[in-house]
Amino acid sequence: MTRAITIAGGGLAGLSLGIALQLRGVQVRLIEAASYPRYRVCGEFISGITETELDALGIRDLFSSARRHTTTVWFDGERPMLSRPLSAPAYGLSRYFLDAALAERFTKLGGELRCGERFEGDDEGVVWAAGRMKGESEWLGLKAHFDGLALGADLEIHLNDGGYIGLTRVENDRVNACGLFRRRDAVSGGHALIAATRDAGLALLAERLSDARPVEGSLKGVSHFSLGWQRESDDGRVTIGDSAVMIPPFTGNGMTMAFQSALVSAEPLVRWSAGAIEWNEAAAEIKLAHRRLFADRLGWARMLQSLLLHRLGRKFAAILLSLGVVRFETLYRKVR
Repeated sequence: MTRAITIAGGGLAGLSLGIALQLRGVQVRLIEAASYPRYRVCGEFISGITETELDALGIRDLFSSARRHTTTVWFDGERPMLSRPLSAPAYGLSRYFLDAALAERFTKLGGELRCGERFEGDDEGVVWAAGRMKGESEWLGLKAHFDGLALGADLEIHLNDGGYIGLTRVENDRVNACGLFRRRDAVSGGHALIAATRDAGLALLAERLSDARPVEGSLKGVSHFSLGWQRESDDGRVTIGDSAVMIPPFTGNGMTMAFQSALVSAEPLVRWSAGAIEWNEAAAEIKLAHRRLFADRLGWARMLQSLLLHRLGRKFAAILLSLGVVRFETLYRKVR
């Protein structure tokens, strides 16, 4: 007789872990406060995940219709900074589609999905995937989908001292625009993402967004979050996805980390379910696996974000890249 597992939070990490456990014979109850489908603040550019990892999670086929992104262009303010091919294709797929598809897969495998509820308690057998640690933050995250927006590459990154915004195409030929902005007392009027883009010193990009058509209901925002490791605890709590760690979003690796977090957590949880190890042992294994998998890329991402959010840092980086002292491909791999 296997022991059941409860997952608190039905985002990418929670749903993909639930699918992986159901496929391995573990009964899962998943508690989610919201419902599906839904728009989420997310870059929706999925890079660094392998087909082998998606197979192991049981979700590879859900990516069959995703766009394959192969090029990127970066801007320092309004000036082009670099234009490069990506070392490996990335997927373009919205959370609106993907969360709903994962939820459907989970329930078809026999998982119990309870939406519109919040979980309370902290017993053995509970995995926390309920999102970021809340707290004071200098950042504001905003996203929206746009129709009729032309791109100069599969992924555009626009950087300035006031923040940055990434543009990438997802399904239905829509463009996801997702940015991280320094918080201000107020932004100028109009569409919040366009206003924040303008206030961050990216006037030409704000004009492009204004000329496009925002998709109704897609504008979402998030504040009060912290990048990096989310909770330092040795009390046996298991956290995955954004509940465990958040990487700076310019890397395009956040969604991949959610999937990888679920994958490295599955086998210890299967062994706990079968009675082979204690809960504290499973929690310790999962925490160690997260550190081994994510610590280096998180360190590089923090350093690069600090560099790229300062004018002189961007100029210095551009010079090193143009001279070949540093290769974009090397930096790209470091945050994956």
